[in-house]
Amino acid sequence: MAPASSRAIPNRAQTLDVLRLMGRYRPLLMLPGDDDGYGARWLLDGVEVQPGIAKYLIDGGFVAQTATTGFGARELTLTDSGRRLLDNGLRWWASLGLLQRWWVIVRG
Repeated sequence: MAPASSRAIPNRAQTLDVLRLMGRYRPLLMLPGDDDGYGARWLLDGVEVQPGIAKYLIDGGFVAQTATTGFGARELTLTDSGRRLLDNGLRWWASLGLLQRWWVIVRG
């Protein structure tokens, strides 16, 4: 989450929150939704994850499918590059001051 690459990361604070919650053990669930006209939905601990964040993590190779539930949902967990992104993001966040953190939260 270096400043140079921050433009490609959708809503950096929320993306970092998703990565934190996933950690090493919590899967991101991808629920198929084409039948109802809404498209796929992504859940983490029962809370919906913004599609832009989920797609960024999937397209970037930061998460990968590890299992499928009995209901057809795909379980996605962090890859090695996803864990590196999380570690880099935590260091980046710790380096920010209070006003800088506020600005990132407000502006994305």
